[in-house]
Amino acid sequence: MSILDTMRQRYSVRSYQARPVEPEKLAQILEAAHIAPTAANRQPQRIVVVQSPEQVAKFRTLCRFRESPVVLIICAVKSEAWVRASDGFNAAVVDATIITDHMMLAATELGLGSLWMSSFDVPGVSKAFDLPADWEPIQLLCLGYAEGQAPSTTRFAEVRKPLSATVFWK
Repeated sequence: MSILDTMRQRYSVRSYQARPVEPEKLAQILEAAHIAPTAANRQPQRIVVVQSPEQVAKFRTLCRFRESPVVLIICAVKSEAWVRASDGFNAAVVDATIITDHMMLAATELGLGSLWMSSFDVPGVSKAFDLPADWEPIQLLCLGYAEGQAPSTTRFAEVRKPLSATVFWK
């Protein structure tokens, strides 16, 4: 499968089967994060793998949870991230987002579904999972086998702006 085919197959899965994610597939997804680029190769990300039913259940009060068998908490340590000298821009959130994207694409290629979530109780997640003070949760990534029918891989012509609205040539 080409990378564009994988991208077209990926979608936000909001319903999951109870079936567990195999450890070897989870390892491949985490490897995708490991090899993802980060600004100046600083690698400020921290990933917390949550998969025991008791721990996963904590998300029910912290976000609009989708009952996936695995949830990754993608954190950033801002003090370790590259900072642009001209304006002080800290790349930690961008780095965390890049690794999340890589993991979503790896999950799709492995036949798993995913859902990237940024709307959640950040202080609540930090407390519930006893995260170090300098680990800022940036997003959650739900993983598992999708329940139901996947959307068409040709849907983008209908749901995306045309390239001419977002790409400009000089």
